[in-house]
Amino acid sequence: QEQLVESGGGEVQVGGSLRLSCSASTPTSNRNTIGWFRQAPGKEREFVAGIMENSLTTYYGDSVKGRFTISRDNAKFAVYLQMNSLTPEDTAVYYCAERRYYSGNYWWSSEYGQWGQGTQVTVSS
Repeated sequence: QEQLVESGGGEVQVGGSLRLSCSASTPTSNRNTIGWFRQAPGKEREFVAGIMENSLTTYYGDSVKGRFTISRDNAKFAVYLQMNSLTPEDTAVYYCAERRYYSGNYWWSSEYGQWGQGTQVTVSS
């Protein structure tokens, strides 16, 4: 069974950068869109970014446009999220997920059927 594992989280100061990685255990993920979501305490899970299997199409949530960049390396079964100019509002647990359903919108978490365990990102002022 395929698994997704996030890494790269940690604590960083305002304005700093982090690079998150999402590693898959099988090449199955190469055939699907991979998304990054985040969830802060007391808030709903929020779409952050997504990348299609061919890497030619990427999507970003409004709150991270211009600051975050998603990329993937199918040879390594990996997807990355480069996060720059971080603010305290970016503090959350970040999850990567594989889109398994194509019946709705890419930013809906219900479209994704395989999730990692999450990695904590904390931005301190």
